[in-house]
Amino acid sequence: MTTMTEAEAPVREFKMPDVGEGLTEAEILKWYVQPGDTVTDGQVVCEVETAKAAVELPIPYDGVVHELRFPEGTTVAVGTSIIAVSVAGGGAPEETPAAPPVQEEAKPAAPARTPVLVGYGVSTSATKRRPRKGAEIPAQEASVATAAVQTELNGRATGTAVVEQRPLAKPPVRKLAKDLGVDLATVTPSGPDGIITREDVHAAVAPAPVRAPEPVAPSAPSVPSATYDTTRETRIPVKGVRRATAAAMVGSAFTAPHVTEFVTVDVTRTMKLVEELKQDKEMQGRRVNPLLLIAKALLVAIKRNPDINASWDDAAQEIVLKHYVNLGIAAATPRGLIVPNIKDAHAKTLPQLADSLGELVSTARDGKTSPAAMQGGTVTITNVGVFGIDTGTPILNPGESAILAIGTIKLQPWVHKGKVKPRQVTTLALSFDHRLVDGELGSKVLADVAAILEQPKRLITWA
Repeated sequence: MTTMTEAEAPVREFKMPDVGEGLTEAEILKWYVQPGDTVTDGQVVCEVETAKAAVELPIPYDGVVHELRFPEGTTVAVGTSIIAVSVAGGGAPEETPAAPPVQEEAKPAAPARTPVLVGYGVSTSATKRRPRKGAEIPAQEASVATAAVQTELNGRATGTAVVEQRPLAKPPVRKLAKDLGVDLATVTPSGPDGIITREDVHAAVAPAPVRAPEPVAPSAPSVPSATYDTTRETRIPVKGVRRATAAAMVGSAFTAPHVTEFVTVDVTRTMKLVEELKQDKEMQGRRVNPLLLIAKALLVAIKRNPDINASWDDAAQEIVLKHYVNLGIAAATPRGLIVPNIKDAHAKTLPQLADSLGELVSTARDGKTSPAAMQGGTVTITNVGVFGIDTGTPILNPGESAILAIGTIKLQPWVHKGKVKPRQVTTLALSFDHRLVDGELGSKVLADVAAILEQPKRLITWA
């Protein structure tokens, strides 16, 4: 028996997937492997930055790295091959070969047990799935029914009776499909016995198939025609998250008519409650700070004034009222501003909200925020106070109705119970889409938030 050398081994091309919704390109930030390295199914091989987030990409098969198609720092179109892997001994073929025609006269083999999903190795013999209990299929039609099941899994219509079958995939592949929003029932399997592989899932989210261009050395970045003194100026390419954020902010500012209202609030009692909660047994180990109570106050204000939680459907000329709150938290990162959101924040208790805030902040700080975490927001909070700023006029996150800016909290002279005393004071600014929210509604929401922060016991009575 001769052993296939790496040079003779089939080479698989792993293409840049669309890891978000409709993204067209991504920048390769870092390679974790080099040519000659051995990789296994599910191993992260590189980190890329899309217009929404930094994402780690796992390789969907075992093998040896043959070639990295692009160096770090290169922006690559979705669907373009980024790494070639030699897959001697374990790789599934690039395309699933057509099944041989079924011979109805041939005596069918005894039905075999559905294979356990332990890998993508090629089966040594043809296997047939056992029908479910209660299904009556004559022996002479067994092979036809088996082919029909495979045909149904591949999404093609057939006139032959079929057996209902859940799409076959390993748990990691199911998780990948869930993260990317792919329905496994719509995916054409390429693995043995109709098993859906990671590559099948990535192919399902890629754009319409196009022949990948021959690998070429990346061209040098374009340079402005006008010369400039590099000792006096530095030019930074605008791409990735920063470019997407800039485009979104311009679109929002010139699409939604913004109105901003302000209120200055005595938050002394809220700050005392923060310190008390830090000592509470139920809140031990959780992230407790003024942002937590301000977020809860905003959620209570939205509950009392639900019409502010809406979006504008320009195509249908409709206002869409949301019966849920996905609360966005603006976060400044080295790659630019991102706004992940806490899903169904309206239904969370204070401890649950603290857990969600802690997880959101930690994930953003590590640069691991997923594209899904930044989609579907309804209302946002931005805390400019952490930079020592009194307040601002925040721009709406696209598709949302309102955004609350929190200013710095500091001691100021304040009239309290008829006397001037030093009190903890902050200024809140609420920007809202004037197509959806008029001055009365916006004022009610901002006044409710201020009232809760002045008297935090209202969190209990109003919630």
